[in-house]
Amino acid sequence: MKLDKQEQEILESVERGEWKSVKNLKEEIKKARAQAVATAKKDARMNLRLSRRDMIALKSNRLLKK
Repeated sequence: MKLDKQEQEILESVERGEWKSVKNLKEEIKKARAQAVATAKKDARMNLRLSRRDMIALKSNRLLKK
């Protein structure tokens, strides 16, 4: 199987012993999942009144680019 550059770097890193197992894998997975859920959570709402021109500009991303 042919590896791309990034995959080859990861393989070499593992072979050099740079990766270590965690003691409580299940606990670490649980923490990572909780962090992912918290990051993706949409828990705030905002209502704005905009001019049609500003709304079109926002939708086309012109106002978001600097």
